[in-house]
Amino acid sequence: MTLQGRTPLDHLGLIRAQGEDAARFLHGQLTQDFSLLGLSEARLAAFCSAKGRMQASFVGFKRAHDDILLVCSRDLLAATLKRLSLFVLRAKVRLSDATADFQLCGLTGSAVPAELPATAWTQIRHGDISTVSLYPAEGLARALLVAPTGTALPAEKPLDPAVWAWLEVRSGVATLAQPVFEAFVPQMLNYESVGGVNFKKGCYPGQEVVARSQFRGTLKRRGAVLHGEGPLTAGEEVFHESDPTQPCGQIAQAAPNPQGGFDAIASLQVSAMGGGQLTAGGRPLQLLPLPYPLLDDI
Repeated sequence: MTLQGRTPLDHLGLIRAQGEDAARFLHGQLTQDFSLLGLSEARLAAFCSAKGRMQASFVGFKRAHDDILLVCSRDLLAATLKRLSLFVLRAKVRLSDATADFQLCGLTGSAVPAELPATAWTQIRHGDISTVSLYPAEGLARALLVAPTGTALPAEKPLDPAVWAWLEVRSGVATLAQPVFEAFVPQMLNYESVGGVNFKKGCYPGQEVVARSQFRGTLKRRGAVLHGEGPLTAGEEVFHESDPTQPCGQIAQAAPNPQGGFDAIASLQVSAMGGGQLTAGGRPLQLLPLPYPLLDDI
């Protein structure tokens, strides 16, 4: 089994924002700062309901000063595009589904360009090919490659899509999908700790709830990485032995572990992480170390 190479990411799609107000418009809708987004940067961001619940997550970057691409789960794209379009009003921005116009690939290890900075959420360009650095997993660099459909790509070793899905989970950075639509405030998936929330920017839908969750004491739910010997699926509930009738968390993303069993990113009550048996579907779960530090509660 190889962990290094390139794989197509057919489960993802692209929303394109074009026009002189593209950055300003997205700045007013998403949890991260897009007004200061440079051509060598990228953003992890969430689109929330008025109650602060995540309706989609994105990796966003500029192809030009008036042209921004948002990579998101394909099963949420149509509904997200429709809702975002409701807020356009007089803004000089055009939103579209650009999935068919680009090819999306995941890169790991030696397939990641050597000149790409190791820091997550940076971007480099080679002609029309954009490469965005992601959080690493299992000690491997990872990146997202986006190129116009039909662009010839450098030869790379093929990577099994199932291995990419597992590395996504092991990175600890969840991509929101339909089974967990509106299930989480961003901090419940540690988005404030992995560059997905900017608390200094202006208003956006759900901003008051997101800010209140951060600034009013200890957060009660956090993202965690789990391992189980049986199948795990997004949306599945997690239980703690102290109360087997009430869920203490929910799985956000899961994938088979190449060595056996399944790994998952879950949002868990902090109190459930202190010890005691966790289960899903009656099967025991093991709490794994997070691959990044959490920002302290403010």
